[in-house]
Amino acid sequence: MITILLSTFNGTRFLPEQLASFAAQTDQDWRLLWRDDGSSDSTREIMASFAAGLGAGRCVEVAHSGFHLGAGQSFLALLAEAGDAELIAFADQDDVWLPEKLARARAALRGPGAGARLYTARQYLVDAALQGRKLSALPARKPGFPACLTQNVVHGNTAVMNRAAADMVNRIPGPSGTVHDWWSYIVVSACGGAITIDPEPVVLYRQHKDNLIGSPRTTVARALGAIRRGPDIFMTMMRRHVRQLEAHGDLLTAAARADLARISAGLEGGFAPRLSAMRCPGLTRQTVLENLLFRLWFVLG
Repeated sequence: MITILLSTFNGTRFLPEQLASFAAQTDQDWRLLWRDDGSSDSTREIMASFAAGLGAGRCVEVAHSGFHLGAGQSFLALLAEAGDAELIAFADQDDVWLPEKLARARAALRGPGAGARLYTARQYLVDAALQGRKLSALPARKPGFPACLTQNVVHGNTAVMNRAAADMVNRIPGPSGTVHDWWSYIVVSACGGAITIDPEPVVLYRQHKDNLIGSPRTTVARALGAIRRGPDIFMTMMRRHVRQLEAHGDLLTAAARADLARISAGLEGGFAPRLSAMRCPGLTRQTVLENLLFRLWFVLG
């Protein structure tokens, strides 16, 4: 069975369409685990009505629901409640899943061995009315460690992981300010798990003014957005991610520990250690323009 994790917050406007898309999945072997992050609208009533229509045990609100954690920590709290679920899927409240989403994820994660696997897929970027479909880009470079420290290529609204991957993420708490999908990508990669990217879109990803994290449509737009935000937020999160991994180094692969030590020395050292860290294989972003900007920020500190 697939356990869907849904964190809600003032979702009245779009939530019903997302819930309807769960009900329309071709793979109906799922249950929904949810928590509310402090809504002041009718979100909880919408969820209660949906749960009543599904029947007992199919849509479950966790015990610690109702107080505000922020989206990233709310989803990570839900992940810790997923028990022995075979597969776990993150779901955003304001998107719409295409009917084959769960079936495609299940097929991609099926296979021999008990290794950790994290699935993500492309999206259709749409407006608030679900119009104007534009296909999200495929990563130009292979995902993994240490590339995961520079950029998140796992879309949380498409992400599904197996039990082994969920256990890894649960064992290393996410640092303050992180987001659940990026942290899951970092942990699974650092611990030797596999990242699978589906080239087909599985979600209608709404772009609207209340999005916590939007998806710029071009490389130039992403780079300009990064320039506007400046290096401080990015470099702060990179340091937090690195320090949290270092604190749990016994869970990482030997290769990841070696890369991490080199990157950490660069983050905390002077110009020469930073240049050395930049030569760490795989410490790159997806495109030339973004990578140039990252290298500048990293070297300048």
